[in-house]
Amino acid sequence: MYLIKERFFDIGDDYDITDEHGNKVLHVDGKVLSLRNRTVIEDLQGNEVASVHRHLVSLRPTYEIRIGGEKAAEVKKKLFTPFREKFTIDVPGPDDLEMTGNLIDREFVIERGGQGIAVVSKRWFRIRDTYAVNVLAGQDDLLILAGVVALELAMSRKAEKDDD
Repeated sequence: MYLIKERFFDIGDDYDITDEHGNKVLHVDGKVLSLRNRTVIEDLQGNEVASVHRHLVSLRPTYEIRIGGEKAAEVKKKLFTPFREKFTIDVPGPDDLEMTGNLIDREFVIERGGQGIAVVSKRWFRIRDTYAVNVLAGQDDLLILAGVVALELAMSRKAEKDDD
């Protein structure tokens, strides 16, 4: 299990990702002045292990995940979901992931082929912008965490637009 916690006193959308024991395992640097809404996920030594950036021209919110410099997936909002938000983590090949549930309140499941592989929950945390990501063993933790970061970017952007 991982905890994603916003760093309150940083400029930009910076997060720390810790393990279930509270040990910091990754840092998410929101790159506040980035033209493409680029976010970098760094290891403890400050090396980039993954990045997420928004496509500037697309019909629906789309974010590209790069791991090790290579395109690993695209996170896309589904167009026709009348009663709730739904995103797909489109990976090369047939094993796309679906994020379903209450995405706005960070209470959702990530599924592959109808089987849950990760659960994201903010329910147990009273601290603002802290939530748990519980990934089943044998899954690509970094891809799933990057997908959750992409969703965070999309939902933050939507909230900013709604405030205008």
